Amino acid sequence: MQKQAQTSVPIHWPIANRWSPRAFGTAPVSAVDLTKILEAARWAPSCLNEQPWAFLVATRGQPEEFQKALSCLVEFNQGWAKNASVILFGLAHKVFNSSGKPNTYALHDLGLATASLMIEGESLGLRTHAMAGILPDRIREVFGVPEDFEPVTALAIGRPGDPETLPEPLLVREKAPRERKSLDQIAFGGQFGKPFADKGL
Repeated sequence: MQKQAQTSVPIHWPIANRWSPRAFGTAPVSAVDLTKILEAARWAPSCLNEQPWAFLVATRGQPEEFQKALSCLVEFNQGWAKNASVILFGLAHKVFNSSGKPNTYALHDLGLATASLMIEGESLGLRTHAMAGILPDRIREVFGVPEDFEPVTALAIGRPGDPETLPEPLLVREKAPRERKSLDQIAFGGQFGKPFADKGL
């Protein structure tokens, strides 16, 4: 199922096509494609080039690891993410390696790396769904995460599946149109709340 964004101007197709499904198919994600999306994340920009991200990766090809990863999701997310081929957790390093001081940009930079991964995935025909519904303390416990790393989010990754396999409440959400705020609501000029008007650069 395609849900291309209705953009105000044309944009790069993997961004326009990317959305967050809950229906995943059984076709596996190849090791090559998995490496490609992780490589895309590796080359994301970051403050002082600290690259304060790390990823925990579990694939369906390793059932014990996959079940361990599933157990780190809230129950609602376990219900549909179990059909994905890959579950990935994004971690943020909370201090600068260069100074030992708190890195207040780490979450931003992890977001950049995750977005790069998701866009690369879309270009390869993969679907990605980011989740905030995780159990950080369990992630720390079962994966041995150091104290200076913060579990932030999870991604379900896989090939497109049939939405009709979802239970009714999720099927409705799966088929709902994509919506975003207008540019006037997010891009301001002169002062906050005043829509940006391009009068020539």
